[in-house]
Amino acid sequence: MTGTSATPADPALAFPFIGGRPCLNFVATLGRRHANVPLERLPDPAALARWFTEAELAADGEPVRATARDLAGARVLREALYRLVRTSMAGPDPEPADVELINEAAARPDLAPQLGPVRWTARQPARAALATVARDAVLLVRSPLLERVKECENPDCSLLFLDDSQARRRRWCSMDRCGNLAKVAGYRSRGRAAQSRAGEPTERRSRT
Repeated sequence: MTGTSATPADPALAFPFIGGRPCLNFVATLGRRHANVPLERLPDPAALARWFTEAELAADGEPVRATARDLAGARVLREALYRLVRTSMAGPDPEPADVELINEAAARPDLAPQLGPVRWTARQPARAALATVARDAVLLVRSPLLERVKECENPDCSLLFLDDSQARRRRWCSMDRCGNLAKVAGYRSRGRAAQSRAGEPTERRSRT
């Protein structure tokens, strides 16, 4: 079974490309990781093919195709990449099984850059795209940039991102997604607190 690129009917399944690195954007294809039921943005091979295209990791001149086997392998790799990054952020050595899986994926032929109108070429586009993502993760965790990887502070969000702000004080995956929601929640919370304080004298009088 093969999948081709298609626009998702559910807006929640739209891919966020705000991680700042291909590997972090790929990890974000599973959203709301801390919820009881995470959001799977790769429900079928067609979604994986669409991610390759939107991530600009599709071999030019090749129709984007992904099989059920590609999808299964991509999900396993995605979770290994997530554990690798989170463990590396915390300091301990990553799990040997994850290292072996990621190294194996990174050792495969990746997308070959091309001059001219064609950007990439590959004999096996899906496997090559995943190899490119795996290599990006290896380079990230072995570089000083790892210190700038953060998790969004929105408790309902689990996206990882590379903080490229000048002061390195970025707290949200993006202002549009979570920053504005936090501001609105804070404003409402302060408003409720102010109303509560304003109503205290009346409440005391009503009890006397």
